[in-house]
Amino acid sequence: MKVLLVEHDDAVAGPLIDGLALYGILADHVATGAAALAAPPTDMVLLDAALPDADICQRLRSTVGAPLIVLTAGEEGTDRAQALGADGYLPKPFSVRELVACMRAVGSRSRPAPVQTCGPLTIDTGTHEVRVHKIPVPLSPKEYDLLALLAQEPGAVVPRRHILERVWGPAFPGPGKTLDFHVASLRRKLGDPGWIENRRGIGFRLAIPV
Repeated sequence: MKVLLVEHDDAVAGPLIDGLALYGILADHVATGAAALAAPPTDMVLLDAALPDADICQRLRSTVGAPLIVLTAGEEGTDRAQALGADGYLPKPFSVRELVACMRAVGSRSRPAPVQTCGPLTIDTGTHEVRVHKIPVPLSPKEYDLLALLAQEPGAVVPRRHILERVWGPAFPGPGKTLDFHVASLRRKLGDPGWIENRRGIGFRLAIPV
């Protein structure tokens, strides 16, 4: 995924860009709304609502059709986001993890097709059918939920804790070997361990086997 970060403060933008990179998200940075209009096409716009020319990003959204998330401070966040025609907003201060979760939620709502694809892998989110090279792959409910979560952003690293909370629930007692067991089973059923890559100490990502 590639995003455009519109933020006037380099001290804020730098850590955000580095943090997003840990999740496999590439961020281009510009400091003004005017510069955003001249930027290359992107998958999503992250906009600092405090910019003097923030309103100009409405034109960017209508031009390229990219979802817009407003990053704002104070209780006026909802009104400001709505005024800018945003798909979501996140009040400051926030963690990179919270931002990524917001981005994924917005991306999921903005995705028009019920079928996710990653090379020869297809996931029908309506019927919960999974196929590799058009051949059905029978999965358990947890295996499907795990695969569907990783497939929301192919190539992006999803932290272990986030996977456990999303697939097994926030009350899940601890890491244990549950996640690793399901990853191993999923790799076996997909027919190639290269489908799910492990980033030691961080999490897992969906990739097309070489």
